[in-house]
Order: sequence, then structure tokens, then C-alpha cells
Amino acid sequence: MKTRKKITKAVIAVAGYGTRFLPATKNQPKQMLPIIDKPIIHYVVEEAVNSGIEQIILVTQAGQHIMEDYFDSSFEIEQTLERSGKLDYLKIVQDIPLMANFIYMRQKKNLPYGNATPLLVAKDLIDKDEAFLYMFGDDMTLSHNHKPISKQLIDVFNQYHPSAVVGVQAVPWDQVHRYGTTKYKKDSIIPNEMEKGVEKVSRENAPSNMAQFGRYVLSYDAIKIAEETKIGKGNELWIVDILNNLVKSGKKVIAQPIDGEWLTTGDPLTYMQAQVRFTLERKDIGEEFKRYIKSLKL
Repeated sequence: MKTRKKITKAVIAVAGYGTRFLPATKNQPKQMLPIIDKPIIHYVVEEAVNSGIEQIILVTQAGQHIMEDYFDSSFEIEQTLERSGKLDYLKIVQDIPLMANFIYMRQKKNLPYGNATPLLVAKDLIDKDEAFLYMFGDDMTLSHNHKPISKQLIDVFNQYHPSAVVGVQAVPWDQVHRYGTTKYKKDSIIPNEMEKGVEKVSRENAPSNMAQFGRYVLSYDAIKIAEETKIGKGNELWIVDILNNLVKSGKKVIAQPIDGEWLTTGDPLTYMQAQVRFTLERKDIGEEFKRYIKSLKL
């Protein structure tokens, strides 16, 4: 369904155990691990808010109340900071719950597991004539043109009115087997129209090196298709299967190359790589950190 209604809602998938980060994730979600001085999820929410999002729907699971506490007010900390005269830090803490209107939905065990399951969890909070931003809570991005990655995708959605826009980024050909890649339609009047998404195939079978990642703009069509899509590989409900079923049903899907960088934090190595990239981008410590890196005898 085409829509011109302003996109103001984001559904962020944060349910998951973060097993590759144990024991650090034994009693906290992976999305609460810090990148410098803010948790991963803070950056994701910031990107959404800076893209015009007003309502954040976090799809959580049991044991993730720490995330809810983070985006809430903290009377004791605020009182301590105020009494000690640390007003700059006080403002930082007070501004967090004011970023957006936060809603928390539990992903219950009766639903199938998968990276598309949060669509089923949040479906009753999305109007049938409404598009929304869908984000993976452990994927981070850096923009190259001062326009947030999510805003880039929203702008493409508003221009062409497809059923879905997915962010993609070129990856080295020797790494395509690690990602879901995109086959584009030939001679389409819509730029970057997707013919099919292919999940983790060999270099020889990959249709391109444009890897899909956790940034989507979806119409309500995606939710309807999600309700009809059967579980796929590994008995999981996959977003790529939903996108492919949208295309099969005659809907338009755009796989939009981003002007920026996608940084996954899915394992300790990529998490540390994201730490380095974001530290280098910081105006207050970036240059000094760069000098430190150069001083190392690597």
C-alpha cells in the first residue's frame, strides 16, 4: 500500500541473548554494551530521532529491563549530579528520556524466532496506512553527507512510494558469503529496484556484492506479508523472505545503497572495529586517539 503519511515510528529489534559476548552479556543486553560513553542502542535511537522519528517501539525479551531503565529518568543520579554541581552531566542524563516517546513490547515465546519476528510483535501499534522505520538494535551507521542513514532511506521511500526500502552497502567479494545480498531488476524505471534477496551464498552464486543490513522503511504491506510468510532457513522468520514475498506479490522493493558506513557489532571483532571508527569520528578525542594508534608498534 502506498502512503504519504509522515513516517514518525520506528520499531527496533533488540531481543536476543548476545551469546558471542558472554560473559559480558550474562546480565545485560548486547545493545547496552558501550561504544565509548554511550550504549549501542543509544546511537541507534539517536539515528532514528535525527531522521524525524518521534515514537520508538523497542521489541525486547525477558531480562532486558536495564534498557527500559536507561531511557527513563534516574532520580538518584540526577540528584547526586545536581548536588555536586556537575550540571553538564546532569543535562546529558536528563535529556535521554526526552529523546522520543518510548514503548516497550515483549517478544513472546509463542512467536517464531527470527529477525522479522518483531514485525509481528509491534503490528498493533502500526496503522494500516502507515509506513515505519525498522532497525536492528546492534547495527550502527556513520553518514558521509551529514544526513542520517535512516533519513536517506525515508527520503527514497517518500520519493518512489514502494512497499519497502532496505539499506545496502557494498562488501568485498570474498566476504559476500557472510551476508544477504541483492539481485537487482534490469530495466526498471525505479532506481535500485530489487528482484530478489539471497541469503549467504557463495561468491560464485552471489548476484551482487550489495549486502543488506538492519535498516528498512516498510509499509504495512510488510506486516501483512510477515503474517503469511512461513518460517524459513533454521526454522526462523527472515526479513529477506518477507521482502522476496513482497516482490512476488507484485510490490516494489528498493535496495538503496547508502552514503555512509554500516558497522555491525555482531561479534567481538566487529564491535571493536566500531569502537575504533566511532572514536576516530569524535571531535574531542579523535585526533589524540589517532596519534595513539599511530604510536603503536603493530
